Amino acid sequence: MISSPTVLIVGGGATGTGLARDLALRGVSTLLVERGGLSSGATSRSHGLLHSGARYAEANRRGATECIAENEILRSIAGACIRDTGGLFVQLPADDAVYFEEKRAACESIGIETTVLSGRAARDWVPGLSPDVERAMRVPDGVVYPSRLCAANAADAAQHGASICPHAPLKDLLVEEGSVTKARIGGDAERIVEPDVVVNAAGAWAGTVAAMAGLTVEMAPSRGVMVSVDYDGLGPALNRCRAPDDGDIVVPHDDEAVLGTTSVPVSDPDDYEQADWEVDASIRECAAMLPAVAEAPPLRTWWGVRPLYAPDERAGGDRRGISRGFFAIDHTADGVDNAFSVVGGKLTTYRQMAEAVADRVCDTLGVDADCTTATRPLPHADAPDQLDALVNAYDAQGPTDVDVVGTTGSAGSTAPVAS
Repeated sequence: MISSPTVLIVGGGATGTGLARDLALRGVSTLLVERGGLSSGATSRSHGLLHSGARYAEANRRGATECIAENEILRSIAGACIRDTGGLFVQLPADDAVYFEEKRAACESIGIETTVLSGRAARDWVPGLSPDVERAMRVPDGVVYPSRLCAANAADAAQHGASICPHAPLKDLLVEEGSVTKARIGGDAERIVEPDVVVNAAGAWAGTVAAMAGLTVEMAPSRGVMVSVDYDGLGPALNRCRAPDDGDIVVPHDDEAVLGTTSVPVSDPDDYEQADWEVDASIRECAAMLPAVAEAPPLRTWWGVRPLYAPDERAGGDRRGISRGFFAIDHTADGVDNAFSVVGGKLTTYRQMAEAVADRVCDTLGVDADCTTATRPLPHADAPDQLDALVNAYDAQGPTDVDVVGTTGSAGSTAPVAS
């Protein structure tokens, strides 16, 4: 079987499904392929924090600005794909008071709303908070349910003509005279594809996909552990107010708290150690903010791999310093004139990443159509049971939100899945 979509997207995480939606809404014929279920890479193996940008404000203004802009957009379009919990940066005695003030000032300059609370006021909001908390800063963080987010994006794309193919790994790319002319797809969608444009949205695996076309994309993936414990009624997401380190985020779910995380370089995103010390460190450090989690029953543990892009000397060093901003790469300068890669970024900024790439793709194709994804609500955004049916249809479930997704009741699948 041979098919000829205008655009082939490789990767079915948040960015890939967001891009499929964006292009389909602009009237571009699109095929998305993912080797597993949708969101099975980094997207549904994260801690699920909806970033306000405060975490990066003093060190990465660009990334923080992107986060707060997309945070506000997702609150308006994503419905039950997110949860508005608010967030709290807490200062403990060992934490630098100057750093707290630098972060607050950076947030203010970017436009991230903050409110400084005394330790007592913070404990009034979060009763289980450590008595050692000296002060805290309230920010507009929240929670993302990534499996719902990906499935909703995919469903909207499919409703507007895109073909969405989970369990369809890319096997090979053929480059002739400076262009990708054929792609071989395996799995449930086995076929030969002859696209006009190929977009590599494979996250931590972007280097592997690029190599199929003789291209180099310098990825520097790092692993991080998440531990979900039995903890009811946390309220806001908690962040330790210090330079990013192990065990400095606690993300609330309905009756669980997700503790994380670590940052350890990996060379292969499919084959890496999962070390006990990472679990221990995350629990210990998070307990400094919320003491009861040290004794709370652990419910599940998982690791994710960050799709960090580092085409310089930092790739071999401390990967916490690598930008969390995103990069849209046009490979024309590398000798392949119809290939793009999108790398880096955050789950929070997936829509903006997709828009940036869709703009470039449309310029290449001569398509004159504006992006509408910032104002158009995702399908079934206010119907959790329907969102969960989409998750099932696309096999989009991951460990990040397994305790929430699928618990709202059963509904028949409404997802138009193309194969």
